[in-house]
Amino acid sequence: MAGDTLTVGVVQCALGGSREENVTRVLGLVRGAAARGAGLVVTPELLEGPYFCRQESDAFFAWAHPVEGHPTLARFQALAKELGVVLPFSFFERAGNAYYNSLAVVDADGSLLGVYRKSHIPDGPGYEEKFYFRPGETGFRVFATRAGAAGAAICWDQWFPECARALVLAGADVLLYPTAIGSEPGNPSLDTRDRWRRAMVGHAVSNVVPVAAANRIGEEDGQLFYGSSFVCDQAGNLLVDLGRDEEGFGLATLDLAAIRRERASWGFFRDRRPDLYAALLTADGRV
Repeated sequence: MAGDTLTVGVVQCALGGSREENVTRVLGLVRGAAARGAGLVVTPELLEGPYFCRQESDAFFAWAHPVEGHPTLARFQALAKELGVVLPFSFFERAGNAYYNSLAVVDADGSLLGVYRKSHIPDGPGYEEKFYFRPGETGFRVFATRAGAAGAAICWDQWFPECARALVLAGADVLLYPTAIGSEPGNPSLDTRDRWRRAMVGHAVSNVVPVAAANRIGEEDGQLFYGSSFVCDQAGNLLVDLGRDEEGFGLATLDLAAIRRERASWGFFRDRRPDLYAALLTADGRV
């Protein structure tokens, strides 16, 4: 980042191989993005292996690892320090007898800024995450990185406007969404790609904030992940638009200072009425 200018990258690739194959592929693409000027690079959700949540199997709990001593996190930290780039890392976390879908945020000097634990946990055919993960208790977190204030969220979180609004209220300059999404085994005719994008583009417009989402591609035991990773600006314009089966990375340069001024000028945060939003704090909408 030069001053208040950030070049953000998103990485997209197949992740159906072994841990070593997947991590090596992702880190190679991170290198490519950094060589082109990226100051922050978003990579897909649960990138170390195939998306195991397609089914319920206790064998997969062995894939979880604590933050301390995590071998892949150590590789992300080493590369972040070498390249001077901010690297969020999505992983299956074990904390005692609790298991989480987590995002470790590594700053450009290789230091670990902290961990966000996924707040919204889906449960449905092909995405049976409630079997594996507790809902995170970290709250929505914004990390003060060398590249700017990064609002951290993970996949299913991206459908919830409350999450995006809370992150921008906390000072996020950009919203990051590591993702694993594709076909719906329970409804093969349903293609969620467009509404998935529209939901996040809506967050960008209503919060006047750029959004970066990184998804995987390829078929994994009959489930097809549709890629389509993107970066959009604060007006919802696509600056990066990767294809459904395109392996690689995309870059977008953002003027964060200008975006902050634009956010203030729109008045969305000036005109909010928290005194009228009590229903949002209830499960059924009754106050």
